[in-house]
Amino acid sequence: MAVVWAVSTLTLLVLAGLLPDFQLQSADGDSFTRTALTAAWAAGAFGLLGALVWPLIVRALLLVPALVLGLLGFFLNGSLLLVALWLIPDGRGAANPETAVVVAAVMSAVASATSTALAVRDDDAYRRRLYRLTGRTRPRDPVDTSVPGTVFLQLDGVGHHVLRGAVADGLMPTVAGWLDAGHRLTPWRTDWSSQTGASQLGILHGSNEDVPAFRWYEKDTGRIMVSNRPASAVELQRRAVLRTGDAGLLTLDGASRGNLFSGGADQLALVLSVAARRGPRNRSRVGYFTYFSDPANAVRTAGSLVAECVREVVQSTRARLRRETPRVSRGGTYPFVRAFATVVERDVVVSAVMGDMLAGRTAVYADLVAYDEVAHHSGPHGRDTDQVLGRLDRSIALIARVAEHAPRPYRIVLLSDHGQSPGETFESAYGLTLKELVRAGCGLPVPRRVRRRYRGQARTESGGGSEARDAARDALRSALHRPVDERGETAGELPPSEPVVLASGNLGLVSFPDVPHRMTREEIDRRHPALLRALAHHPGVGFVLVASAEHGSVVLGRDGAEVPVADLADDGPLAVFGPGAARAVRRTDRFPHVADIMVNSMYDPATGRVHAFEEQIGSHGGLGGEQSRAFLLSPPDLSPPVGPGEELVGAEQVHRVLRRWLRESSGPQVPLGPLETSPSTDAPESLLPVDGPVAPDKKH
Repeated sequence: MAVVWAVSTLTLLVLAGLLPDFQLQSADGDSFTRTALTAAWAAGAFGLLGALVWPLIVRALLLVPALVLGLLGFFLNGSLLLVALWLIPDGRGAANPETAVVVAAVMSAVASATSTALAVRDDDAYRRRLYRLTGRTRPRDPVDTSVPGTVFLQLDGVGHHVLRGAVADGLMPTVAGWLDAGHRLTPWRTDWSSQTGASQLGILHGSNEDVPAFRWYEKDTGRIMVSNRPASAVELQRRAVLRTGDAGLLTLDGASRGNLFSGGADQLALVLSVAARRGPRNRSRVGYFTYFSDPANAVRTAGSLVAECVREVVQSTRARLRRETPRVSRGGTYPFVRAFATVVERDVVVSAVMGDMLAGRTAVYADLVAYDEVAHHSGPHGRDTDQVLGRLDRSIALIARVAEHAPRPYRIVLLSDHGQSPGETFESAYGLTLKELVRAGCGLPVPRRVRRRYRGQARTESGGGSEARDAARDALRSALHRPVDERGETAGELPPSEPVVLASGNLGLVSFPDVPHRMTREEIDRRHPALLRALAHHPGVGFVLVASAEHGSVVLGRDGAEVPVADLADDGPLAVFGPGAARAVRRTDRFPHVADIMVNSMYDPATGRVHAFEEQIGSHGGLGGEQSRAFLLSPPDLSPPVGPGEELVGAEQVHRVLRRWLRESSGPQVPLGPLETSPSTDAPESLLPVDGPVAPDKKH
């Protein structure tokens, strides 16, 4: 404390000499000794205010969005410095507000760096500093130091191929060192719905039954379920708990950090499924308090947040100037969304995990979403995502280092929930969205730009092309002869009951809300004769799943291929999607809330490309390419995930593997708790018709 105080005093003296608007002397001037005493007084007052007042300010601002809270850190810290200067006797300290913000930021950074440097050579001092930074005063009592704890770190969206490439390119030296030390790298294949909602629900709660996509429409409730909305997450977790009769993976002294679901953990921070609950203990933002209660943390994160926003602007500008393709819009609020995912969420979650280890918790599951967020807009391969992977590796290294100071040994398991597949968006490739294609197939009006594009094709193409492409064009043209007014509505008609079209990466879902049951192919053909042909024969569509009164359900592929789901195998229309595709489709077909029409985009195995039905050039949510290949990296002292020659398939099987590992060291999990089975009281989030855009995935 004495050294930090002295260094802070010296820092104030230097800043007073450099900044004309920052004064530590009276108007008539003071001796150096008097000025030094004034600086020492200001440094001491600033330090005490930071230790005593700052945590109270942060707690009062818990309801402020985290992004705003991080930016407020600069200005609140500057306010504390102004108060410290006001407390100096004889009024010798003065600074304008802008200068106070700069001085306070430098002071906090210097104090933090000095404290770390003094502690780094002393294990006891370093351990005490870690406890302080993570809000821990001591380990919990008692902690069985003979039983190892387990930390599961989910690298959101990092596929098996991406991880191997990052290790080979030297981007992740910590992971490379673990592999050299004998860690097992096991790929696992996701379900058809290759996205965080389905995968994490299966991993943490043992069941992702009836989760057909990231977002879907439920006819029985009239609700659109969206995996990253709090009320939907609550309901999905409730259903999984009722289905399995078990509270989740983390019921035994567990902690859930930065996840969509709690996993049955008692310790929660940034968990979406508790965000809708009332009461201070269940606020989703309560996890921010421990981290931001240290002013140095707040200033460092705020500075990194600003730097990340600038980095995104520079990278997106460079992509535009170089005319890189594919490319999507990265303006508006996206730089702040990216900065939150790559800086604020990362810092808070990593700090929480460190605190959990220092507290000696038995099981911790944390999600780091940085790569997934950047890959959606920059693509899964490239300079932007390489930088994110390098920073993720440094976070892993920090957690591993803190584990050395924990009261019990820890085994760190890395895993991912899915990968990402690159590719141009469906709209960019074909000039219309999936919703517009469905509307055209239903004979509903479409925007003028679509009419002009496809009428132009009709004039320039001589009709040569395949019969499938001709059928797709004919279905589109059937809607183009309907007169429309400037708003796009059919002239002289009231808008009919429209289908609900939702996108989850390269998986599209079409539902007809006025029909209470799942429509069959025969019913759809009677109502909209051109729709299924327009979808199945479109070059941007890989296959379509629809129920059938005659065959149960059928998969429709290009060139007229039709295969009953009961006879489906990993060949025919699904051959290009690789092993396991038929099993994934058959499983989803049994879900009660599967859409009337499930549409999976095309996949090119030569390039690995898919076409997302939303604005993403790195996508996941359906079948095709790297998005379906996640990974599991485990220490050698854990039993192998699967036997020789076996494959790890589905999030539910991953749950069984993780539960087995916990049981090997800690015994059985605690039984189901009554609070976990209480029904959701949240009102439906959106009833049809739905006009506004649906929230993007992440955490996606």
